[in-house]
Amino acid sequence: MQCQKIVQTLLRRPSRWYSSTTTPVILRPYQEHCLDACTDALSSGSTRIGVSLPTGSGKTTVFISLLSRICPPAENQKANKSLIIVNSIELARQSADQLARLFPEWRVEIEQGVKHQASGLADVTIATYQTLNNEQRLLKFDPKTLKAIIIDEAHHAAAPSYRRLLSRFHADIKHPDVEIDPKTLTHKIPIIGFSATFGRHDKLALGSIFERIVYHRSFLEMIKEEWQAYIPFCIIFGIDGISAGCVIVTINSRTGDFNPTSLAHVINADSINELVVRTWIDPSRKSTLVFCVNVAHVVDLAQAFRNHGIDARYLSGKTPAAERKALIHDFRQGVFPVLVNCAILTEGADIPNIDCVLLARPTRSRNLFAQMIGRGMRLSPHTGKTDCRVIDFVDTQSRVGGLVTAPTLFGLNPDEFQVDDETPESLENRAAELQDLMSDSLDHVPDPTSITYVDYDDPFQFQVHSSDKSSHIASLSPFSWVDCGGDIYVLELLSRGFIRVEKNDEEHWIARYTPASYTNKEAKDSKSKLSPYLASREILMHETLAEVIDGCDTYAMKKIFREVSHNGLLRSAEWRSKLASDAQKKYILKRWAKSHMSEEEKEERLTTLTKGNAANIITRLRHGAQARYNKKTKALLKEWQRTEKDRTRRAQEVVKVGPLLS
Repeated sequence: MQCQKIVQTLLRRPSRWYSSTTTPVILRPYQEHCLDACTDALSSGSTRIGVSLPTGSGKTTVFISLLSRICPPAENQKANKSLIIVNSIELARQSADQLARLFPEWRVEIEQGVKHQASGLADVTIATYQTLNNEQRLLKFDPKTLKAIIIDEAHHAAAPSYRRLLSRFHADIKHPDVEIDPKTLTHKIPIIGFSATFGRHDKLALGSIFERIVYHRSFLEMIKEEWQAYIPFCIIFGIDGISAGCVIVTINSRTGDFNPTSLAHVINADSINELVVRTWIDPSRKSTLVFCVNVAHVVDLAQAFRNHGIDARYLSGKTPAAERKALIHDFRQGVFPVLVNCAILTEGADIPNIDCVLLARPTRSRNLFAQMIGRGMRLSPHTGKTDCRVIDFVDTQSRVGGLVTAPTLFGLNPDEFQVDDETPESLENRAAELQDLMSDSLDHVPDPTSITYVDYDDPFQFQVHSSDKSSHIASLSPFSWVDCGGDIYVLELLSRGFIRVEKNDEEHWIARYTPASYTNKEAKDSKSKLSPYLASREILMHETLAEVIDGCDTYAMKKIFREVSHNGLLRSAEWRSKLASDAQKKYILKRWAKSHMSEEEKEERLTTLTKGNAANIITRLRHGAQARYNKKTKALLKEWQRTEKDRTRRAQEVVKVGPLLS
């Protein structure tokens, strides 16, 4: 391929390169920078590198150009062939067509299915990974003859199906079957991956294929520099209730995104489909691509468009290959205005005339969101396209965390936006203003000198803090009411039973008095094993807690303690400040059996425990606070784990130039 001669030409003309034809191909500045980053990395000894370029940036042109700049290794001049691995026949054809235009003197073959049988001897072979996973088809390609391997849509490369075939060409890539020992290779074949969405929830897996990302460019940079279509965002708050009623949308634990079948139960509704169509109707938009959840959603939403007299057609994984090809061709030619799809045109679809992308499926995946809007970002001067409108439907209730929308790409809360169009500049400006406000406010916040954490549902809480959520009880009553968690409040009546206040099914506060069956002295003298309490009875009910507490205090003074002093019920009662009794300590220590505290810590805390605080703890334990606390703790832990997992997944979706951990 006369590599040296081509390299010399490139050095003389850094902004362009030539095929053997007389028509020059002009490379954009960022494409040249990308090629420089790749060749520098390969020259430094890296042999497994990744390139992150957004949809419409000319990835195919870049990696074909890169192949022209890679020479056979000095120790093996016979390694002068290249292999391009793709994940669909459409991508294979696109790459083959571009190769034919740029380097017509190169022999190019496709290896895919029954129809396309390559010899393994061409200058460049484009193969689908599915076909290469057939051992006999893979054996056509001798590692000794390859100078480079390109992987398109390389975010898939960590899958076992890719590692199975790539391990044949690079010793540092391990075969998924650990028992298989690949043959020793004479040289390390450079493996270069290209993707618009290199971020994924599992960067460790990507690190098993690629050493590092050597170049990254975001679609926002491309829009600013006018290399891609201008995008006005339209955020519609109308898909209501991703977790509505009895229908809960489940999350795929592997991908972190919604399970399509579960999501479709909520999204594929007549009312929502009608909203989508009515929102879209815009005669200025000539080619609209719609993304749905699953096949049923595709069919139903396409029918909703047709009910309004709009020629909408659809394709899915069930659409035959010939019909799919014809549909895409007609859509590209503007034969009909709306094409509805699911999981087909998120990758590798080169349809520059798309001037509207309609996102009728919410997602928690930044990658998928970027892939969907990326379909409309290609420039198309010959069709008169000036921009691509993105209509983003959002769950108005935000009941499922982690939803990716246009605002969240800029770190903004989607709940702050209305139906009006937003541009990348306006979203970016809002984000900058928010950052400035946060910076200004942080300037006036002193550094913390200590951190205090009080969980007021903890049954073993010792002190009543002024900031305690039960302090509102203190403002309602002078008596020593105890907050037992779960909107349950208890007033111990010394040896005369207790009053318990809680909410009923109608959300009213209800108070019940449970008398003691005998006094403390009678209990000591009695050998009876009867319950220490009699049956409880309702004493009052009211809509407000304040009225109920006031009524209970009056009932205690005038009914239960009418003949004796009620001073012992006061929070300021003298007995409450004395050290806890041995019986109180023994009871609490027994309930502490499963605590993570050391014996020394338990002893230290019990030493200073007062009778009042001990009584509060015992009251909480007797009224189920520990079970509620444990349940709440588990729920909080589960939520924290879910949030942390989602935060980690999102952080890993962000692409940065640098090494990938293996």
